[in-house]
Amino acid sequence: MIGENLLGGRRPTRRPLNRYPLWRYVLICIVVLLGMIYAAPNLYPPDYALQIAPENQELRVSQSLIDASVAALEDAGVAVIRGEVTPSGGLIRVETNEDQLRGRPILDNLLNPSNTARAYVIALNLASTTPEWLESIGGKPMAKGLDLSGGIHFVLEVDIDSAIGKRLEDEAKNVKNQLRDARIRYARTQDLVRDQAIRIGFTDAAMRDSAMELLAEDYGLPNYQMSDDLVDGRPGVVIEVDSSYIDEIENYAITQNMISLRNRVNELGVSEPIVQRLGRARIVVDLPGVQDSSEAKRILDKFANLEIRLAALPEDRPSEVEEMPYEGRMQRLQREVVVTGDRVTNAMQDYDPETQLPQVSITLDSIGGDRMHEATAPNIGHPMAIVFIEQKPIKQDDGSVLLRDNRRLISVATIKAALGYRFRITGLSMREAQDLALLLRAGALAAPMRIVEERTVGASLGEQNIERGMYAVVAGFLLVLLFMPLHYKVFGLVADLALTLNLVILVAVMSLLGATLTLPGIAGIVLTVGMAVDANVLIFSRIREELARSPPQQAIQAGYDRAFLTILDANVTTLFVALILLTIGSGPVAGFAVTLAIGIVTSMFTAIMGSRAVINLVYGGRTVKKLHI
Repeated sequence: MIGENLLGGRRPTRRPLNRYPLWRYVLICIVVLLGMIYAAPNLYPPDYALQIAPENQELRVSQSLIDASVAALEDAGVAVIRGEVTPSGGLIRVETNEDQLRGRPILDNLLNPSNTARAYVIALNLASTTPEWLESIGGKPMAKGLDLSGGIHFVLEVDIDSAIGKRLEDEAKNVKNQLRDARIRYARTQDLVRDQAIRIGFTDAAMRDSAMELLAEDYGLPNYQMSDDLVDGRPGVVIEVDSSYIDEIENYAITQNMISLRNRVNELGVSEPIVQRLGRARIVVDLPGVQDSSEAKRILDKFANLEIRLAALPEDRPSEVEEMPYEGRMQRLQREVVVTGDRVTNAMQDYDPETQLPQVSITLDSIGGDRMHEATAPNIGHPMAIVFIEQKPIKQDDGSVLLRDNRRLISVATIKAALGYRFRITGLSMREAQDLALLLRAGALAAPMRIVEERTVGASLGEQNIERGMYAVVAGFLLVLLFMPLHYKVFGLVADLALTLNLVILVAVMSLLGATLTLPGIAGIVLTVGMAVDANVLIFSRIREELARSPPQQAIQAGYDRAFLTILDANVTTLFVALILLTIGSGPVAGFAVTLAIGIVTSMFTAIMGSRAVINLVYGGRTVKKLHI
């Protein structure tokens, strides 16, 4: 009875037939008005734009910088609509996609001089043209998938040589541990990894032979090739990576980086992104409908990690010690790393409760927690240091980009108790803390990457397919609008009004929820149109049947009341199917399910409650001798 009352069914109290109380009309008007308001942003297509964002918090985008950028673009013949300062940086709107592509290198040369670290991120964007009063109340256009609206396209190149070098560095540490445990003395050098091989020198040939015998089991075929050769003029062992194992390292690096990129994109909240491999060492990232492409670009090509080390002891050998500047003096650190960011399972940016400064709270996995405990338990009262590693792109004179590691010591603190799986990092700015937390949560990169191509892309299905999809919606909608008045006269016009309002409210709800419209989603809208009018067909057919034995007012009442349960059953079962598709599906399937589920709810409201309200206004509360149905 509650459901029937809400949607216009029979009420237990006596009231004139086919009359709604005032509050129902007010409710319907409010829903329709809100639907029109929040569907309106979809009438404003976005502008092509160049977005300028500072690389760090110390820099700001001023109006004078925007004016200089606009002047540089206009001097080069780029058609500029206008430039503006935004909370996250600056935005320069241009006429076409070609103006975007021409303008980006111009701004890059202006704002990022050669042989200096990147100061500003220049990214391609689609700038909203929604009026400010709509945006101020939360109005925004409906998100569209790559197949409908296109988006931002990135191609990133993975540094495979760095991946191989990192694997060799890890193996070199293992080799040193094995030699140390076996008491085989080797020549200590700053770097055992050179020219894509591990090179170890020994005092004499006997030590070398003992080392080869010890390492033969772990560093022979099929992954490695071990041979004897001179190393720095001494008898030595050379361990090289076999070509088949190089392919395995490459595949691992690409796969791990793709996982990290997907996690980073998910942190950005991008709807239905595409991350896939391209060739031997490249990854393609397509981001549909990105609103802040400079932030996406800055996060995608950013490499940040951390190393936790113990401060050097007086008895440590010089080859095992590294000096780094910290607060105006040189701090001696052990080269051996206790834990890196690879062992982080969760990282959250928050604030130090004592100083209220930004910090990153970190949780390690089981291996990382054990290592941290083993390193800190016997060293209570000894300093421990945290090294922040950030990769910065440096533009060269020839236009190429060189990636350079920027390593700095951000914290040196005395160990007060044995540490375990959780600890916190201070000494970072707000943006550095946010970026480090995001990158550590997303997972460590197996190798550094750099963006080698960036452009805005059109819809992946092609203009013709998109036009056909929209034509299907419009054609189906118009045919229904024509058929209903011809067959049901005045009641058909009411059904047309309800169907129109259903589409408006459907678009408004999808815009508010941030749902992504794809081509399968358009198919869901077409199906929703059919289901919405189907409910009115059932009601009107029932009214015709009731007219044969009841007066018009009673026929209207009975038609709506008796068709209600049939309509409810049909829509609820379809809603269950849509929710199942949404739960187990992804991509196009999920897009279809979202549109269908929202459409079922809105069609129930407009086809039953909305159309009933109009019919009540036309026929309710007066003597009716004939119904035009």
